[in-house]
Amino acid sequence: MWFQRTIEFLNDLVWSYGVPVGDGQMIPWVVILLLGTGFYLTFQLGFIQFRKLAHGFWVMTGKYDNPDDPGDVPHFQALTTALSATVGIGNIAGVALAIHFGGPGALFWMWITAFVGMATKYSEVTLAQFYRDVREETADLKSWMGSVSGGPMYYIEKGLGKSWKPAAIFFAIMLIATSFLTGNAVQANTVADTMRAEFGIEPWITGVIVAAVIALVILGGITRIGKVTGIVAPVMAGIYVLGALVILALNYDQLIPTFASVFTEAFNPSAGVAGTGTGVFLLTLMYGVRRGLFSNEAGQGSAPIAHSAAKTNEPSSEGVVALLEPFIDTIIICTLTAMVILVTGVWGDPVPTEFDLNSGNITYRVQSEGGLFADVETPEEIRIEDGVQRVTEGEPAMAWNQAVVERLFVECEGECTEDGDLSEPFTGTLYPSDGTAISQDGTTYASLYGGGVRNGAPLTQLAFERGLAPLGDWGGYIVILSVLLFAISTAISWSYYGDRCAHYLFGDRAVLPYKFLFVLMNFVGAITALTTIWTIGDIALGLVVVPNLIALIALSGKLKELTTSYFDRKPWENGGSSFVNVVDEDDR
Repeated sequence: MWFQRTIEFLNDLVWSYGVPVGDGQMIPWVVILLLGTGFYLTFQLGFIQFRKLAHGFWVMTGKYDNPDDPGDVPHFQALTTALSATVGIGNIAGVALAIHFGGPGALFWMWITAFVGMATKYSEVTLAQFYRDVREETADLKSWMGSVSGGPMYYIEKGLGKSWKPAAIFFAIMLIATSFLTGNAVQANTVADTMRAEFGIEPWITGVIVAAVIALVILGGITRIGKVTGIVAPVMAGIYVLGALVILALNYDQLIPTFASVFTEAFNPSAGVAGTGTGVFLLTLMYGVRRGLFSNEAGQGSAPIAHSAAKTNEPSSEGVVALLEPFIDTIIICTLTAMVILVTGVWGDPVPTEFDLNSGNITYRVQSEGGLFADVETPEEIRIEDGVQRVTEGEPAMAWNQAVVERLFVECEGECTEDGDLSEPFTGTLYPSDGTAISQDGTTYASLYGGGVRNGAPLTQLAFERGLAPLGDWGGYIVILSVLLFAISTAISWSYYGDRCAHYLFGDRAVLPYKFLFVLMNFVGAITALTTIWTIGDIALGLVVVPNLIALIALSGKLKELTTSYFDRKPWENGGSSFVNVVDEDDR
């Protein structure tokens, strides 16, 4: 189908093409742009993420808040709104994905991207604050309209000039698309799938309930969003972090060896679960970088929209609050997830699993020197004797989550839980194209069983189940609860991002229709298969960074001027943030 082929081409163009580095590997141009901009801003601002981290925490506490400053929400609520969008499925599933493919060393590269991302986040939020639009609150101004509008579309147009308005419009359109898709429909689908798998609840029921909750929140505007996320974000992060800390405490003897493996495997990775192959440094680096960059969203231009609503007259005061995001999201939460997965030993540990032979988790791989490498074309058939795949060298074998299955069985007693009994090996022929396996007695099976490795959120869930097992069998529910809360809070925050983009493009009249469409799309996402929608959202997310990063580099001189002014004057020592920035107002 031409539409599907077009989507696949665009996805490859954005996320696969880049600078070749040998052995058929490429560093995607999106990653180069994001990392390059982060390093440039780090040096331009004199490593501000290290020098001013403590100041960011003080501002975030509200110590210097002035309720009379322009804006809609306090510093803390602006931070929690942005964190609600960034702390989410990526912290649970994304980290597991990075370790599955890149090994323990991927965590090191996530740390590197977080540190440069802190400088990027500070930069985009400071500029968004400086160039934002603030209007006086009147009786005609409805709560759902908001009194502040800001974000990359404003600093692109105002900072770079009217000739750059097409780039600002492009950014706004792409971010609206992302808000509807990956920021909303995909989140709703995650919640619906989780509720069906764990509790047997039909997706349409989940869809109605979640859409109603989101509608009640977002129709109240940023003020209500800030109040809700100010409660939900700390609670959900607190529960998740507490559970992870308990697991690490129970496995304290594994902490030092695990940390050591992170550093050693960052530069010399061993053969990974999914076949990274001995010494394949680039794959470990790329998975760590990509998961780190897109967990904390530094450079994507979404978080500055939330931070623009903060009550302050000092752009840099909100910038230092924003640089806390990658630190909290990646350095703290992602690290805890990775450490739990590694110390519990679930990474690469096969557990009894049902293999739906039509599942997208099944691939076919070829054994090669140094490990298992890229997927290959689906074979016509695979002969299996006493559960063992009979393949000659160079021929593909069936893999689950990219790890070849050692033995296949026809049943799994105990509903194929971790303690399930795999007792009857399969003998017959597997026909991958039909999604069936026919035994030697002629019986046709749509599923087989065996030891399968977990990946994504199920891997993290298994780590919590096993890690908290000494205290009971409830550990996995922490991950389930976190997935639900993270997905819902992410959708709530992304509604505001798209809301401000719609306002930028069409004015107040577009805000309410946008909110209704957003709620409708949430319900649609809950009841619809979203493979193509996820891909389209990823394409939009990849494209949206381009005008934002160009603007950050082009406006780095103004950024440095704002930063120098703020830290030279130290307005927090003279009564808080009510001091108007001395930079020429005509530049706004």
